[in-house]
Amino acid sequence: MNWWELVGWAGSALLIWSLLQTRILRLRALNLLGCLILIGYNAAVHVWPMVGLNVVLAVINVWYLRAMLVTRHDEQTYQVVEVGTADAFLAHTLRVHAADIARFNPEFRWDPAAADRSAFLVVRADEVVGVVVSHAEAGGVAQIDLDYVTQRFRDFTPGEFVYRRSRLFTDRGFQRVVSPPGMVAPYYHRLGFQREGEAYVLDLPAAPAHATD
Repeated sequence: MNWWELVGWAGSALLIWSLLQTRILRLRALNLLGCLILIGYNAAVHVWPMVGLNVVLAVINVWYLRAMLVTRHDEQTYQVVEVGTADAFLAHTLRVHAADIARFNPEFRWDPAAADRSAFLVVRADEVVGVVVSHAEAGGVAQIDLDYVTQRFRDFTPGEFVYRRSRLFTDRGFQRVVSPPGMVAPYYHRLGFQREGEAYVLDLPAAPAHATD
């Protein structure tokens, strides 16, 4: 087996590996890389139908990657829906993702009857991509109990639409948002939160005063 064949096998293996990814951004990026490797390999051995196939697949991957990257911060693509803490769909979502939630938020315990809790779903079209649950503490502090992103969208930061792209907290009079205790692999430094001890904190701007006649 010469080194060109090794290149071909490596490209094929990368394509297969990409299809095993649960994160859509990673899937597309790895699939694109595999296609580019196979374009080079098949061109070198003059297998032109396979060159054509991988060129088409590469263009498709570029198209979807561009769409995902362009819309990753788009408020028209990702929206925040507030739901009641006793909402049946919220309970269903937490139950379906319970094992994954426990992996990244090991200290989270769900009690739908707890007072002063708010729950938000981050959705893309009709697909839930994230869940944020919080409760009020003294001093205008919104303590996040759960910040969960589904596996497909874990390369993105949908929580930003709750914390920075909406007035969900400022309109309720909160002055600070504090990250969940014990969260694994927090991403808050990417959203402008500051590290304070074991937590990340975001100081919120004051809510604008409503005009009066």
